Amino acid sequence: MCAAVPAAAARAPQRIVSLNLCTDQLLMALVPAQRIVSITWLSRSEGDPALLPLARRLPVNRGSAEEVLGARPDLVLAGRYTTGTTRALLRKAGVPLLDVDPVSDWEGIRRITREVAAAVGAQQRAEQLLAQMDADLAQLARRQRQPAVRAIGWSGAGDDVPGGDTLFNTILETAGGINLAARAAGRGSFDLEQVLRSAPQVLLRGAAYGGTPALRNDVADHRVLHALPGLRLVAYPEAVFGCGVPHASRLALQLAEQLDQIRAAGPP
Repeated sequence: MCAAVPAAAARAPQRIVSLNLCTDQLLMALVPAQRIVSITWLSRSEGDPALLPLARRLPVNRGSAEEVLGARPDLVLAGRYTTGTTRALLRKAGVPLLDVDPVSDWEGIRRITREVAAAVGAQQRAEQLLAQMDADLAQLARRQRQPAVRAIGWSGAGDDVPGGDTLFNTILETAGGINLAARAAGRGSFDLEQVLRSAPQVLLRGAAYGGTPALRNDVADHRVLHALPGLRLVAYPEAVFGCGVPHASRLALQLAEQLDQIRAAGPP
């Protein structure tokens, strides 16, 4: 005999599609895989490293309305500023759709995690994730204050450097770093010469494109950077540093430990 399904669980969406890299990460963290019809193809390479094994098992979409309508979802998650044409068509077709805002701080993560959890019927799981996030943040707050490490998020693409009003900046500052691009709001622009003039101690490089042939990788590996005294290279997952997911706190803890090691090593 099958156990009775709780009423709340029975009402929760059972066929969910995500059209955004960031909503992919929240969805995978909140609900069982069998309730996920598809996520974006980006999550198979650019997502949270802790979720990559799951992402590579799930079906993927490329954001077209035809794909979504053919999947017959009972809920679609999307970024508020992405896949605009698809979202408009889905609304016209009467498909339940939740637009999720980008966020740039810990409070924003709490807000959208609870918003998505309410839509998918995973409030208890959301509170567990947020409790772990708050525990990580409390641990970071108890750390002995150290001199801030000068860092910049630069992966060779000069016009895509995370500035002050970004989650990247929040994570870096929480971990004990100072963002040399913080004067720019959103995404700033730094060419190689500007990076050298800013004299970073740490070059934070996005991990998603590191293994693929690209001009940005050639620039990021320029010999003058390797010759810069004392410069350390640290890879980071763009999806976690750019998306509002509770697991960002764990990455902040890891970065804090890496910055401690850099301080301890001292100048070359």
